[in-house]
Amino acid sequence: MARSTRSDRRVAPGVDRLGDDVVNFYLVEEPDGLVLIDAGLPAHLGQLREHLADSDRSLTHAHPDHTGLAHALQQAGADIWIHDSDAAILRDGPRSALRHAKPERSMLPYLLRRPAAIATPLHLARAGAFTAPATPGARVFDTDRRLEEVPGAPRAVPLPGHTPGSTGYLFPERGLLFTGDALVTHDGLTGHTGPTLVCRGFTHDSHTALASLDRLDELTGATLLLPGHGQPITGAPRTATNQARQADSH
Repeated sequence: MARSTRSDRRVAPGVDRLGDDVVNFYLVEEPDGLVLIDAGLPAHLGQLREHLADSDRSLTHAHPDHTGLAHALQQAGADIWIHDSDAAILRDGPRSALRHAKPERSMLPYLLRRPAAIATPLHLARAGAFTAPATPGARVFDTDRRLEEVPGAPRAVPLPGHTPGSTGYLFPERGLLFTGDALVTHDGLTGHTGPTLVCRGFTHDSHTALASLDRLDELTGATLLLPGHGQPITGAPRTATNQARQADSH
């Protein structure tokens, strides 16, 4: 298989989409450093190293949601930021998510309806998602605010529901909105493609997740939405959130 190039991964000026067909994470170049939005899977470490070597820059910051590389990044000197409501999952390790943010439904009904969906949890397991080291000592926030300490000073926008501390990151001057799993364009369990909420088999509180779409509607300045799963979306958030509301039947 041919090695992907920087141009293959570039989704906006100074923004590279990393990961694989199941999980996205993003590297954002700012004049004062690099910001990693989400932390991928442990199996993505080599890809990230190659990418950083190509850029001849050093990683300065990370915001974990998919936390597979958080421990390695922290050991390399990066600051890790996370909403206070999810800090316990990061501190106690990925398996603690079933305790701190238990999904509303079992995955079993989804797998019975769509056996091909087993590929998603199997991929995550093989890539080390459930055995990644715990990452204590992350920096936390608990309100909607700009993170002035972070290159580019992104605005952290709490979007609870998928997990209690799910958060979007808005770079208003650049029109970038990283939605994490609060709004995705592909659901590996249902197979749905297009703007949607993550199904209840992977969501802690679907009622709150639906309400968080209203919060996305209030954000101005975003012209490119970058989700944790699936393809980026161009246009205002409201267009995508309306499609997600229509798709919320699972």
